[in-house]
Amino acid sequence: MTAVPRIEGQSELNVLGEPLQPCSHDPLTGYFRSGYCAAGPEGQAVHLVCILASDDFLAYSASVGNDLSTPRPEFNFPGLVAGDQWCLVAARWAQAHNAGKAPRVFLRSTNQRVLDLIPFEFLKAYAIDLN
Repeated sequence: MTAVPRIEGQSELNVLGEPLQPCSHDPLTGYFRSGYCAAGPEGQAVHLVCILASDDFLAYSASVGNDLSTPRPEFNFPGLVAGDQWCLVAARWAQAHNAGKAPRVFLRSTNQRVLDLIPFEFLKAYAIDLN
C-alpha cells in the first residue's frame, strides 16, 4: 500500500479555527510552494497571511525594500501583479498595516499562527471572504 503524500498546510488551521484553505496555485505560493500559507511541522515558515495583491500595496512593498513585482526565477518566484493571491510574511503585512498600506486578506487561507503577531481584529478589517 502506498502512503498518501502529505501536502503542507492541509493539517493546519486558519484564523477562524477551521482547516486551512489553499491561497493560490497560480501563482504557486507558500513557503513550501504547496499553495497553502503553511507554517510547517516545526512552525518555521512565516509566510502566513493570504493576501490579494494591489498596485498600491506592491508599490509600497517595493518602496520599503521588498520588491514583489520582479520575477526571481532562482527562487521559483514569478513576480506578482495586482489581483494575484500570495502568502505574505506576517511581519511584512503588519509593517504595511502600520503604514496604512496593508493588502486585503483571505481569512480562510490565513494561518492561525499569524495571531501571535497580528490581532484578529486587524485582519478581519481587511477580510475579503467574510459574509
